Amino acid sequence: METILFQKNNQIAYITLNRPNALNAFNYQMLTELKTIVSQIHLDHEIRAVIITGAGDKAFSSGADLRERKSLSEQEVRRNVKAIRDCFERTANLPQPTIAAINGYCFGGGFELMLACDFAIAAREVKMGLTETSWAIIPGAGGTQRLPRLIGEMRAKELILTARKITADEAKELGILLKVVSKDSLLDECNELANCMLQNGPIAVTQAKYAITVGMNTDLKTGIDIEAKAYELTIPTEDRIEALQAFSEKRAPKFQGK
Repeated sequence: METILFQKNNQIAYITLNRPNALNAFNYQMLTELKTIVSQIHLDHEIRAVIITGAGDKAFSSGADLRERKSLSEQEVRRNVKAIRDCFERTANLPQPTIAAINGYCFGGGFELMLACDFAIAAREVKMGLTETSWAIIPGAGGTQRLPRLIGEMRAKELILTARKITADEAKELGILLKVVSKDSLLDECNELANCMLQNGPIAVTQAKYAITVGMNTDLKTGIDIEAKAYELTIPTEDRIEALQAFSEKRAPKFQGK
């Protein structure tokens, strides 16, 4: 891998977009490599949380690589748009909780990758936005669908149709960000959130994420049925019995993901 850095530590996977000289913009190579890494994480049951950030101190990602786009045929542009859409959809569908650590500029595709994560925490100096309409295109990797589901239709239309750039504090007020922190403490805050989730039953965490994510895109009755099926999967687990045993013995449970 050249454009993506990947490591595992204490059941947390770290993905770093690694094109700092290009503000971590997505070219076709980066999308291909990111898709490969995300697919590997999906099958790795030792990984229980994922943190995604950008290399360098300027950008999480500035979006699509416009220098590359300028040289592409219309067919190649369609290829790239499909690649970024598929890649971010795979990210959104990861069973593990995902945290976007927004360390710098977060525009276009970078913003859409953030929206595909379960949580986003940003450094205070960050600017972000879906700026595609200023380039005579539209968000094509889920932005027109995920943003209104997150903050409401009217506010999403305002941000997308004006291509307005917003501060981290504005993004938090809108409900796009979970926290705004100092740049020096960004990864510490993300690790703290990940480790809080790691204390809980692994199967329960993945099933709760599944029930919320899938249920939110259905009616309430269907959502309740999805929740019931997800709950059912936790009943025969060894972790559920361990939690009850630990409670009776007044100790912390030792979950195995079984």
